[in-house]
Amino acid sequence: MKGSKKEIAGLALKLGVIIALFAAVLLNYDRLVSIDIRALVEGSGSELTAAASIVGIYALKGLVFVIPASLVYISVGMAFSPLKACIINMLGIAVEITVSYLFGLFVGGDYVEGLLQKNKGGRKLLSLKEQKKQSSVIAVRFLPVFPIDFTSLFFGSMKMSFPKYFLFSLIGLAPRVLLFTVLGDKVYDLIPMKFIVTAIIVLVAVAAVAIPVKWIVSKRKKSEDE
Repeated sequence: MKGSKKEIAGLALKLGVIIALFAAVLLNYDRLVSIDIRALVEGSGSELTAAASIVGIYALKGLVFVIPASLVYISVGMAFSPLKACIINMLGIAVEITVSYLFGLFVGGDYVEGLLQKNKGGRKLLSLKEQKKQSSVIAVRFLPVFPIDFTSLFFGSMKMSFPKYFLFSLIGLAPRVLLFTVLGDKVYDLIPMKFIVTAIIVLVAVAAVAIPVKWIVSKRKKSEDE
């Protein structure tokens, strides 16, 4: 009986947090999707205060999911020197993926899976659950098809080892973050979306062939050993 009450209380707490966040996003949606980083920096008393505010925005982004990532990277790149901007953005990303991971851990797998089932990218992400390969975090982070925060939420709900998740996430995200920070929206001229989409299609095709082949070889080897 006590266990049942505990479960109900825990479920009610999770539901309350989710509803509160959802309401906050709805009420502040326009402000969140067009947040003015440069105005925030200009209004800060010092660069340290500005950097702390930006890291705070990254933490918020890890919970609400609607703040555009490229908007933050580019705005920070325009407001600071390249080196400082890269450091601030990478620190912010570290905070963001930690917050989303902990939120995924808190709300649990059922809620996250239901959320991810609603879109194609989410369903592809859920297919990784069967593979249970932690090294796949790098590939998922590197490909822009998978949203950063939903991915973090997913890995948190899976209770993946945090140190490995954190390290692999930073490795996979670093190229994208640094490119946007230094080059701004010019990065689209260097790496057109057509090229990115083609690369993703090729990678998916290769994986579609490689995974069954690997499974067949593994099966044969197992049969021979037996």
